[in-house]
Amino acid sequence: MAKKKGLINTVVIIAIVIVAIGLIGVVGFRQIEKGMSDLLEMPIMDIDFSSVWDGSYPGEFNRFPVSAEVEVTVQGERVTGIELLSHRHGPGYSAGEILDRVIEHQSLNVDVISGATYSSIVILKAIEDALMEARQ
Repeated sequence: MAKKKGLINTVVIIAIVIVAIGLIGVVGFRQIEKGMSDLLEMPIMDIDFSSVWDGSYPGEFNRFPVSAEVEVTVQGERVTGIELLSHRHGPGYSAGEILDRVIEHQSLNVDVISGATYSSIVILKAIEDALMEARQ
């Protein structure tokens, strides 16, 4: 009888732990979802590239679970290169193509990559971060 009672207590404890882990997972998922929603509404400054000093500038931006680190090179009042040093993203497409769009248009006001909206915005915010440090 004591063994049976001990087994029941163990099963109850395991069930409580499983329910607690499930609740933590749901709350965590909702927080991530809210962070991603907020990201869609976050403005990206349209920096005047002609006001940026020549040089290379690091920038980063994180919005869990997406993050990006870049190095932006400016020469002759133009962005001449952007290196994506690191990019962590979830399922979906890589948004590395956004770098070429920024260089081509000499602006952060570019269309995001279809299927990689969150990553595109995070990369643009990292570029913005770098250029904010580089302004004259």
